[in-house]
Amino acid sequence: MKAVLYICHGSRVKEGRNQALEFVNRCKEELSYPIQETCFLELSEPDIFGGISACVEKGALEIVVIPVLLLAATHVKKDIPNEVERVSKQFPWVTFHIGRPLGIHDKLISVIEERVMETNVSPRKDASALLVGRGSSDPDTLSDLDQIANRILEKIPFQKVSVCYLAAANPTFDEGIKQAQSDNNSQVFVIPYLLFTGILMKEMEQKISRLEKSGPDFYLCHYLGYHKLLIDVLKERVVEAFEGGSG
Repeated sequence: MKAVLYICHGSRVKEGRNQALEFVNRCKEELSYPIQETCFLELSEPDIFGGISACVEKGALEIVVIPVLLLAATHVKKDIPNEVERVSKQFPWVTFHIGRPLGIHDKLISVIEERVMETNVSPRKDASALLVGRGSSDPDTLSDLDQIANRILEKIPFQKVSVCYLAAANPTFDEGIKQAQSDNNSQVFVIPYLLFTGILMKEMEQKISRLEKSGPDFYLCHYLGYHKLLIDVLKERVVEAFEGGSG
């Protein structure tokens, strides 16, 4: 029997965990696989062992593991495969496939475009944007964020789109804000490239609320969050993982 195991990041903020579960549950409703379970990489329960065990207890003989994460950083390349391999040794009769994260996708760019529109502020000719990633030491992740910034620039008439990070990479969020304040732009749209709310989102809100009123106007967009287009992308990742059978 086939099973899908969705692995979310996890959060210390209960609201973030609940948002992740709601998002995945909406995806489950639109797929017909007989067994679908959700677990977390860290900070929340159940963990990966608990998620795999739940699938096996329901009779799974083939499990597709789907990282409910934005980009293929260390979590996708190492942490999840290593933990799945470790746990799978306890279930040698089960076949495992690991799918791709949400990744770079036109539908995610469309969600960003919608988040900018939701501010109800029309970008002026000199408006800029600051794309804020979670951060990673993986150079591929940094390259991906640069590609996403370029795609945003193609769809929204910003004068420029800069990238900064909340952790583990430079420029930092504080540096990105400082640079934006010194540029000759009257508006700066801050775009959090985050799936759900959490500690990092709340820290961004606090820092922006404390900015001095002199200089450009800053507008913090909503994080990507639960959105029908993101569910479509997640469904694509599940189907391609089963069809491709990548190990």
